[in-house]
Amino acid sequence: MKKFMISALSIALLSSAAFADEKPSDAEAAKIKAALTMWGCEGGTYEKETEASDVFEVDDAKCHGAQYDVKLDKNFKVTDIDSD
Repeated sequence: MKKFMISALSIALLSSAAFADEKPSDAEAAKIKAALTMWGCEGGTYEKETEASDVFEVDDAKCHGAQYDVKLDKNFKVTDIDSD
C-alpha cells in the first residue's frame, strides 16, 4: 500500500508540471493589454493557463490606484477581477 501511495503521489506531481501556466505569445499579450486598457488597468504579469481552458490571467495589474488579479477568456474578454 505504501508503494502505491508513493507512486500515485509521484504521478500527481509530475502531471501537474505538464499543466503549468505559460507565457502568452506577443499577439496574445497585445490583446490582453488592450482589454486591460479598456478597464483602466495596466501592468501585471501575463499568464496563459494550459489545462485546456485557454484562460488568460494577469497577476498584480494596477487598476484605478489599486492592485488586482484579472482573468480573461479565450476571446480576451475580462471575466473576473479580484482585489489582490
